[in-house]
Amino acid sequence: MLLSVVIPVFNEEENLPLLHQALHQGLAACRWPWEVVLVDDGSTDGSAAVLTRLASEDPAHVRVVFLRRNFGQTAALAAGIDHAQGDVVVLMDADLQNDPADIPALVAKLEEGYDVVSGWRKDRQDPFFTRVLPSKMANALISRVTGVHLHDYGCTLKAYRREVLEGFRLYGEMHRFIPAYAHSVGARIAEVPVRHHPRRFGRSKYGLTRTLKVVLDLFTVKFLLSYFHKPIYLFGGVGLTLMLPSALALVVLVIRRIFWKVALFTSPLFQMSLMFIILGFQSMLMGLIAELLVRTYHEAQGKPTYTVRQVLNIPGERGNTGRPQGAVKPGNEGLA
Repeated sequence: MLLSVVIPVFNEEENLPLLHQALHQGLAACRWPWEVVLVDDGSTDGSAAVLTRLASEDPAHVRVVFLRRNFGQTAALAAGIDHAQGDVVVLMDADLQNDPADIPALVAKLEEGYDVVSGWRKDRQDPFFTRVLPSKMANALISRVTGVHLHDYGCTLKAYRREVLEGFRLYGEMHRFIPAYAHSVGARIAEVPVRHHPRRFGRSKYGLTRTLKVVLDLFTVKFLLSYFHKPIYLFGGVGLTLMLPSALALVVLVIRRIFWKVALFTSPLFQMSLMFIILGFQSMLMGLIAELLVRTYHEAQGKPTYTVRQVLNIPGERGNTGRPQGAVKPGNEGLA
């Protein structure tokens, strides 16, 4: 098994030599061959020069990817994952707040049969009101919406089997939602407490505005997880919710007009009912259009509507162990 550690880098010139040293110390007793993929996300300090030097001094372990400009953490992580060769991919930050010594514990947890192991900064060393409190609120909201209950979605330090990272693209701040995506295809998820250190050099790139971005991305994630394959359930549900009460209101208005001679067209309720019926009908039409787009997506690209964990004795299939059925403990085959 090859272990790939993917680390996005943005203006971490002073931290990089210490990070390289910490990786060697943390993975010294590791029984797996490993590599570290450092992705320079358009740094404007001396990080690029330091990365170049580390790559030349340690070609056995260090891989470097330079992006043309600053694309953001999620894009940098996606680039690192695309260039990593490992069967297991570990993501972490470059600011030395994540401890590389925790990586063996995460991978050991994977060997118990899990597909994703998330780090939990149980004793977080950040300002409470600007970092910790917003993070706790965001974690509670994400857990409630996605149904995947983790204490610390914002902790970058996570370990993944390679196969759970395939099949979807990362945008915006989507990297923190990878466990939710993985859960949607049947991945087994665990959480492990990890150490968290105060930042020694540089300054944090995150602020309160990031929490707002996460909340907005959460709407996208909820739609993709719950309604991507059947969008008519969302749009049709909204449409019926708008149309049925409005239709009942119109019936009431007609009854009032017939029996009590109350004016029909001058009532504000009449205008509101017509408007909501039109909006509901439009919502249902949008759902039908979305259904056609989903069918085109799957059929034109040949994408299946299912995911396979493992196959047995099927030649040419990835994940085929070639062993008799029942000889494999599900979830451990990729770490043998």
